Amino acid sequence: MRYQVPLVLVAVTAALMLGSALSGPAVSGPAEPGTVSANPVLAAAPVTAPTQAPEAQPGLPNFKAIIKRNQASVVNISTTQKADEGAGMSGLPEGLPPGMEELFRQFRGMPGPRSGPGPREGNSLGSGFIISADGEILTNAHVVDGADEIIVKLADNSEKRAKVIGLDKASDVALLKIDATGLPVVQVGDSSQLEVGDWVLAIGSPFGLEHTATQGIVSALGRSLPDGNYVPFIQTDVAVNPGNSGGPLFNTRGEVVGINSQIYSRSGGYMGLSFAIPINTATSVARQLAATGSVQRGWLGVGIQTLNGDLAKSFGLDTPAGALIGQVDKTGPASKAGLKPGDVILAFNGVPIGQSADLPPLVGETRPGTEVALTVWRDKKSREIKLTVAQLKPAEGEVVAATEKEDQKPGILNVQVAALTAEQRQQTGIETGGVLVVGVSAGPAARAGVNAGDIILQVGDQLVSSPQELAGLAGKLPKGQPIPLLIQRNEGRIFLPLTITG
Repeated sequence: MRYQVPLVLVAVTAALMLGSALSGPAVSGPAEPGTVSANPVLAAAPVTAPTQAPEAQPGLPNFKAIIKRNQASVVNISTTQKADEGAGMSGLPEGLPPGMEELFRQFRGMPGPRSGPGPREGNSLGSGFIISADGEILTNAHVVDGADEIIVKLADNSEKRAKVIGLDKASDVALLKIDATGLPVVQVGDSSQLEVGDWVLAIGSPFGLEHTATQGIVSALGRSLPDGNYVPFIQTDVAVNPGNSGGPLFNTRGEVVGINSQIYSRSGGYMGLSFAIPINTATSVARQLAATGSVQRGWLGVGIQTLNGDLAKSFGLDTPAGALIGQVDKTGPASKAGLKPGDVILAFNGVPIGQSADLPPLVGETRPGTEVALTVWRDKKSREIKLTVAQLKPAEGEVVAATEKEDQKPGILNVQVAALTAEQRQQTGIETGGVLVVGVSAGPAARAGVNAGDIILQVGDQLVSSPQELAGLAGKLPKGQPIPLLIQRNEGRIFLPLTITG
């Protein structure tokens, strides 16, 4: 059977693949005093449109003037990473199908398979753009992450060594600095003013072809991607390929409105789906990187999921809108404010939440210590809950999944469950209640999406403390009416719509 390569999200960084496995520490760190000069890009956000910028013209745009004015402000970035003899191929997802490892190497800036012992070198290529005359440059974090050496090539073909002022993987933004003066800079616009259908232009170095210009339109706004929870990506149909990563996306006024970052692709090349980081997000991150070398983000302390039609109906909502809370951190602001699993956040400080992906960027951009008002759906009616946003905690270790134990009878749900052992409770953090799913056959649980290894915590508003209790609750469920089923899967908690059919 011929294997068809699936649609994959990849970062658009070209790799020259000169050596073996990539390793080495990230080069981010706190800014040194006096290394970053003040400039309008990092001073305030959003940056308003400069008065001298030309107005957008009706009809098809002519990008010639924009390209001529900005080409010299776009730079080529090359990096070198050194790997030791024993280093493994870090950073590749596990279990990739045949042919996919090379695709990921190309777009993540990784070297090829190790061909012999001894230290090797891997080189990757990306783009960036100058935001201050004395050498501040914005690019993607993945372009320079783990680099031992960063070389910036300017429009006059001169090359400068760059140092990383700060790097933020969560937003994929990095701020670099080169030793130079009198450099041409881009004009920074306001990405919040973009609309679907607006014409946009990218300039970068796809496959190392410097100052390549491509154009298209904004296809969608506020896209959430699997590895970008805190970034409401701009989707475009601008042709973007390996080497474009970190390059600017311009509007028809010649202002930068985004940083080209990723594409969806089956082949590894452009297929019409390109994604850029909004410049308002990027400059906000850059200001913090310039000041402290790190980024502070707001935190509520909840695990959320998107509602589908059946889940919305099970909670009494007319439409599947909002962010459904499946898990509440006991130490977080949400817990202190009384939020609980099953609540649906409909609005954050007056901003409607259409789907769960809308919430993290809003929370992340909120300064820790700020009081906000949440519109929450509970018990089939809305209410307002106020809380104070805390600072996002550093990532913690993964929770080990529970192991399978002795089976129990499937029952009406056609699912086999077992009581949790003391060791499993310690591994999963579940102090009381819950039953481990050890087998799922065709039936209501399987249709709801329950998998072996899940832990069933709650049926409707009733907690589950034993296999026998689950069987009793399941036998009382109404037929044809979706009921929210709360489960823990790995370290996260989610609701599934459980329906008992006739």
